[in-house]
Amino acid sequence: MWIGCFGLMSAGHVMAQQATADSSKPKPERPAARAPVPNFLPGKGMAQHDFLYAGEWDTRKDTQTIFRVQKGEIAWTWSIPIKDRNGQLSEFSDIHQLSNGNVLYACKTGAAEVTPGRKVVWSYECPAGTECHSAQPIGLDKVFLCQNGTPAKAMLINKQTGKVEMEHELPTAKPGDPKSVHGQFRNVRMTPGGNYLIAHLNMGRVIEYNKDWDTVWSAAAPSAWAAVRLKNGNTLISGNQHGYVREVNKKGEIIWELNKDDLPGFPLYTVHGVMRLANGNTLISNWGGFLRKEDWDKVVQVIEVTPGKKVVWALHQWNQPDLGPSSCIQLLDEKGKEEKGDLQR
Repeated sequence: MWIGCFGLMSAGHVMAQQATADSSKPKPERPAARAPVPNFLPGKGMAQHDFLYAGEWDTRKDTQTIFRVQKGEIAWTWSIPIKDRNGQLSEFSDIHQLSNGNVLYACKTGAAEVTPGRKVVWSYECPAGTECHSAQPIGLDKVFLCQNGTPAKAMLINKQTGKVEMEHELPTAKPGDPKSVHGQFRNVRMTPGGNYLIAHLNMGRVIEYNKDWDTVWSAAAPSAWAAVRLKNGNTLISGNQHGYVREVNKKGEIIWELNKDDLPGFPLYTVHGVMRLANGNTLISNWGGFLRKEDWDKVVQVIEVTPGKKVVWALHQWNQPDLGPSSCIQLLDEKGKEEKGDLQR
């Protein structure tokens, strides 16, 4: 049975679909890679951490895959066709492993939760003209979901009852313009305190709203892909094609920042997901999809950097196995439960 964004055919195989680019993707002139991959890469490769990994828009393949890596080996995968049943491109933009082992994800054409045994136990299909690039677990029974559209909406959905317990229209740069839908939002988050931390990608701003959707904090952030509320009260922001990662305090001041060429030998291309580790290091998903396709394998997909901007782990894994482009990574050796907001990502 064909179930598109929510998994493969029941036999575990996929109908062949031509992997074509999404017409809604921006199409700038494709630049070449800025630097070759260093001969020496810090860290232990795939054995550095146990992690969950996925990336957007791997148009080389007719499937898109989430990988769970443990002890340096691929321990589990979940794949979806690159085209859903309506012919729309699907891609992984947000992934979360829960404490029960299930994986919750957003895949542009919807969102779903799958068990370690590869059974889909919850799914949401986007209405025509909308996209879903963010799905955050709130406990084991709810999901905070962002639906790009005209209008865009934030929703809190009870997965057990199917009830939408909260729905709110989100401001966007071009309300009512269907061509702007794809660039409205990527990862948005509910904070542990119950506020809504929204990275307004096409407004170039991160805004925190309280439970009544009143603005309580904001900061300028060009093309903000993700915003993460840190345990110290600051906010970690990733800058998409601008290639930055910055930590901003409550006054909106940048107190720590990485830019495209701040790490010699490890250029940042398009920064998607970011994660702050318990030891203070920052983990970066370094997506290279705007490069010429023949240069994708020159991108170091994941970079772990210390507060002093020393690279301690660089993952370059395009062959045996090929993990593909990097948009999301969750370290599984960090303490805490993802659905309780314990991890800073």
